[in-house]
Amino acid sequence: MAEAALVTPVPSVYNRKNPYLAELLRQEPLTGPGSAKDTRHFVFSLAGSGLRYTPGDSLAVFARNPPALVDEVIALLGFDPEALVNDPKGATTTFRRALWQCFILNRANKKIMFALAERIPQGEQRNRLMEIVDNDSVLSEYIATRDYVDILREFDEVQFDGLADFLAQLSPISPRLYSIASSLAVHPDEVHLCVAVVRYETHGRKKTGLASGYLADQAPLGRKEIPVYVQESRHFRLPADGGRDIIMVGPGTGVAPFRAFVEQRAADGARGRNWLFFGEQHRQTDFFYEAEWREYQRRGVLHRLDLAFSRDQPEKVYVQHRMRAQARDLWAWLQGGAFLYVCGDAHRMAKDVHQTLIDIARTEGGMTPEAAAAYVSETLMKTEKRYLRDVY
Repeated sequence: MAEAALVTPVPSVYNRKNPYLAELLRQEPLTGPGSAKDTRHFVFSLAGSGLRYTPGDSLAVFARNPPALVDEVIALLGFDPEALVNDPKGATTTFRRALWQCFILNRANKKIMFALAERIPQGEQRNRLMEIVDNDSVLSEYIATRDYVDILREFDEVQFDGLADFLAQLSPISPRLYSIASSLAVHPDEVHLCVAVVRYETHGRKKTGLASGYLADQAPLGRKEIPVYVQESRHFRLPADGGRDIIMVGPGTGVAPFRAFVEQRAADGARGRNWLFFGEQHRQTDFFYEAEWREYQRRGVLHRLDLAFSRDQPEKVYVQHRMRAQARDLWAWLQGGAFLYVCGDAHRMAKDVHQTLIDIARTEGGMTPEAAAAYVSETLMKTEKRYLRDVY
């Protein structure tokens, strides 16, 4: 009997220039009734795509605009929605389709404002517009809360010289990178995301984030229509030695890669200990993946779990406060060779966590402030590469 031929996996041909049209299998709420947020778990099929990923990688998603927003823009411009235009790649398509899938409409750019200034007739609207574009700080503040419907309504005297003239002012849609929240070892041919759906209201209109709104409200179930590709991480990786301990700090959707990390470590039978710091607003409504974390604790896979629900007590409590409370043990883990990972908000959380690590090095390690800062920022991050961040 002849031996069965070995099948060599075919490398994926899908990338930013040629995204894979993935099928959304399901989406499930991670926040409960009464939560101030809308965070969801998304599961996509990669079957047959050849796409592969490693915990720490991201999934890039090309979003599409809400059809209602597209129709409002078209109505304000007065152009034929079925007229043919060129998309950013030079392909021929209709004006409506180009606006739907190629250009950012929910957030205005500065270019459009200068274009309006060149095309608006003399009068009150022009005077108002010039007050905005002549002051960069005023201009930045103006466009920060407005989309193209807001602007075209306010400056309705502007006339563009055809479809191409208008499209030339827009910014093309860029892929939105989401930290992957799954391991292929546990979910073959699938990729999971943890996404906070952005919803807000400005200037009397309800709006959504481009990518999160697309996934939550428009992405169809069961059809291969969602353009994606895998963005490999160069550094945000589990230690090659499964015997190393890891400390994970991931409040909110920053917990996504750590779900993948723990799944992978469990599948690998890694001997190292796993410690997670997670935070959100309320335990009752915002404890993402609670059942999974509790099961990992029961199995002895998740060795420590520290929680910070900021709104469950008079004084707000964040992950950095839990780190300070566990400073002695955290320092002991680091001195024992543990890797420390941080994922989430770069502007406040990551900075606060970084300073907390410096404070712990000073108090628990007996270092001067300067030595503690050097230990965290140089030794841990750059020399030993045991302090890794995926922040945005």
